[in-house]
Amino acid sequence: MKNINNLAILIARFLMPIIYIVAGYGKMGAGYAGTQQYMESMGVPGFLLPLTILLEFGGGLAILCGFLTRTTALFTVFFTLLTAFIFHNNFADPTNQLMFMKNLTMSGGYILLAVTGPGAWSLDALLKKKW
Repeated sequence: MKNINNLAILIARFLMPIIYIVAGYGKMGAGYAGTQQYMESMGVPGFLLPLTILLEFGGGLAILCGFLTRTTALFTVFFTLLTAFIFHNNFADPTNQLMFMKNLTMSGGYILLAVTGPGAWSLDALLKKKW
């Protein structure tokens, strides 16, 4: 049963960060300026974009590998809820409603990951760390 649980957590760790890895990568290079302008148009300082990329891309890779899992998952919960309320708060628009609910759902998954940890098949387990 333990192997099934560890396999399920491993699969979740591979599926959950895909959206952030792709989004963070897309903000690098050609997408940087447009993303920075969009952030500023929503009242978010553009100088925060490198931190956004670090969390999305770097944090996504960390979750994928099971490294600093609990800490990264908590930062991701905060970031995901914050972006929901800042960027997806136009509830008159069905797309924004859906994006808001998607962020809530993702936050729930990351809370669960923060509580359960990365499972036995992770760098955290290999290093014997519970961060």
